[in-house]
Amino acid sequence: MTQRSAFARRPLAAALFVALIAPGMAFAQTAKEKALEARVADLERQVQLLLSSQQQQQTQITTTQEQVTQVQAAQAAKPAAPAAKQPIQNSTILTASNPGSTFSYGGFIKMDAMVTDTSDGRIADGSSGRLFYVPSTIPVGGPTADGGDPYADFHAQFSRFWLSADHVTEGGDKLKGFVEMDFFGGGSNALAGNETATNTYAVTLRHAYVSWNNWLAGQTWSNFMDAAALPDAVDFVGPTDGTIFVRQAQLRYTKGPWSFSIENPQTTVTPYLTGARFNSGDNAAPDVTARWLTKGDWGHFTVAGMVRQFKLLDETDTGASVSVSGKFNLGKNDDIRYAVNAGQGIGRYLAFGVGSDVVTEANGDINALDGYGGFVAWRHVFSPKVRTNLMYSASHFDNDTALTGWGVTERTQSMHANVIYSPFPKLDIGAELIYGQRSLEDDREGDLKRLHTSVKYTF
Repeated sequence: MTQRSAFARRPLAAALFVALIAPGMAFAQTAKEKALEARVADLERQVQLLLSSQQQQQTQITTTQEQVTQVQAAQAAKPAAPAAKQPIQNSTILTASNPGSTFSYGGFIKMDAMVTDTSDGRIADGSSGRLFYVPSTIPVGGPTADGGDPYADFHAQFSRFWLSADHVTEGGDKLKGFVEMDFFGGGSNALAGNETATNTYAVTLRHAYVSWNNWLAGQTWSNFMDAAALPDAVDFVGPTDGTIFVRQAQLRYTKGPWSFSIENPQTTVTPYLTGARFNSGDNAAPDVTARWLTKGDWGHFTVAGMVRQFKLLDETDTGASVSVSGKFNLGKNDDIRYAVNAGQGIGRYLAFGVGSDVVTEANGDINALDGYGGFVAWRHVFSPKVRTNLMYSASHFDNDTALTGWGVTERTQSMHANVIYSPFPKLDIGAELIYGQRSLEDDREGDLKRLHTSVKYTF
């Protein structure tokens, strides 16, 4: 009985034990599940935050990409600025011009230094002949004339600058305003315009014109002059004797190869038997010119004609002149430049006016003087840095000595040889040997020998 009771109580104890621990186990399991659920909920919240942040970033990226695309499209629509050229100011330089006008500026700095030896006396100090080759300034004396020792001159008066304003209308019309100046002029005070102290020289006008389509009005090269045929000289002009060289006010019309102009008239006069020349401003009719031009890879060729009226008080005369000139390329490294000019009353246009347009008679009538001249020049390029030029030039005037006397210029001639070295682009260092001669109607002659050097930087 006692042993059975013991065995009977064991299952009961086990049941009681299970009944007692079961709630604790259930409680423990429930707390753990709650903790896990809380952890899961926290992780889900973090995931939602991450997803929301990613969506915001994606939205920002999309917006930024759209803005970049819009900016790129706007930039592509604007005209591209030239490489390495940035505007110097935000507003236009040409504040009073047509909208959309283009402004440009350029010129060069040039220093000339020369040594001159003249056979029959010195060229007067301050004369243009001391600055560059001017045939009419070569002194001519008698058998006892002596030029003395050579003399030197340094100056920078031929430095120049230009300003240009260009505009094209919506209809395609082209307008241009152009002004160019240098310093080959006098000063405005006692110390200016001389070599005593300051070497100050006034700005002088070279070109000032406006052009629209085929028309040009203002001061520039005469339509009778072929500036494109001028040789590559160290001197201001080079073969001056046979060169047409005039800048003046004019009205010009150009159509294809043809150009026509009416230009400022002026008459240079040699009085009867005196040889002392002066200018007459009595002209009533302008000088009239016409030019025909053809050009190509081979160079260019042009023919020009001019008709002039000469007037002194009430006396008049007329004259006509012709000019043939051009440039012919001999391969890549050589070219020939030339001009032939002749006419009645051509004096003012030829060689800086070495001869007169007209001469007066004893009764006051005026007669146009015949003159002619020309030049030829050969240019050879040794390399991009070295080139050379050889030139010959001459002029001749048929003076009636019964009217002009024997002391007027009959002919001039010159020879030039130069070498120009360009160590850097736009920088030229040149040296030119010049021999010039002026002869009078009485057979007296004067010679000029010169070494002309220069340093020139073009910008």
